[in-house]
Amino acid sequence: MEVDRKQGRHFVLVHGACHGAWSWYKVKPRLEAAGHRVTALDMAASGINRKQIQEVHSMHEYSQPLLEMMAALPPNEKVILVGHSLGGLNLAVAMEKFPEKVSVAVFLTAFIPDTLHRPSYVLDQYVERTPNDAWLDTQFSPYGSSEKPQNSMFFGPEFTSTKLYQLSPIEDLELIYALARPASLFLEDLVELKKFSKEGYGSVTSVFIRCDKDEAIRKEFQQWMIENSGGVKEVMNIKDADHMAMFSKPEELCACLLEVAHKYVKLLFY
Repeated sequence: MEVDRKQGRHFVLVHGACHGAWSWYKVKPRLEAAGHRVTALDMAASGINRKQIQEVHSMHEYSQPLLEMMAALPPNEKVILVGHSLGGLNLAVAMEKFPEKVSVAVFLTAFIPDTLHRPSYVLDQYVERTPNDAWLDTQFSPYGSSEKPQNSMFFGPEFTSTKLYQLSPIEDLELIYALARPASLFLEDLVELKKFSKEGYGSVTSVFIRCDKDEAIRKEFQQWMIENSGGVKEVMNIKDADHMAMFSKPEELCACLLEVAHKYVKLLFY
C-alpha cells in the first residue's frame, strides 16, 4: 500500500542514559513506513554527539540538542515527544519551555516528574528505593568541581544484560556493549531547579507506556510515578517487554505510538 506522507505526524524520539539515537533503529523505519516523520536525537555526550559527559553539567545542557530542535520548528508545528527512561526528564524540560509545540508526550517506562515537587523528586525516590547492590557492576565516577560536583554513570555488562536487555535479542545487547557512553542523572543540578509549572510542563497531554517485565524501573515504581505525576491522560501496557521495549517488543511499541498519534494528534500537512 502506498503511504501518504503528507498526512503524517512528527515523532521526536529521545533515548535513555548511556544510549543514543541508534537505540530507535527498529522503531524509526516502522513509524516512517506508516507515513510519519521521525526525528531521533542524540542528547549531549550521547551517541555521536561530540561532547564528553565531563563537559555537561546540567539537565538543560544535556537536553540542548532537543531544545535546539524544538526552537527551530516551523511556526504552528507540533510534535509527538517520546522519551525512554531518563529521557522523560529531557521531555519535561522541553515541555516546560515549549508547551505550545508539543501535541502529546509519551513516557516509555520513563521518569515522569510532577509539578508539586522539585524536578529531582522522582529520581531521588528511585535512588532511595534502589538498594546499592541492585546496581551490580554499574560504575559511578565523580567529575565537576568542589563548588559544583557531578557524578557520571556507566552501565556494566552484568547490569545491562540482566536489568535492561534480559528479554531483548542478543544482537541488540552487542550494540549497547559497542556503543554505550557514560551518562549522568544530574541529581546535583535537578535538586536546585524550580518546580515544573502547571502552565508549561503540566499543560501538555501525557501518556505513559508501562513495560511489565522491566527490571530496571520495575512496574511498581512505574505505577507509583504515574500516580505521583497527577497528569497522565492514559496508561498503556506492553506485555513481556523488558526495559528496552524498542528492542524486545518493537512491533507492540510502534502499535502503541501509532494509537497515540491517532487519538491525540491532529493531522499535520507539510
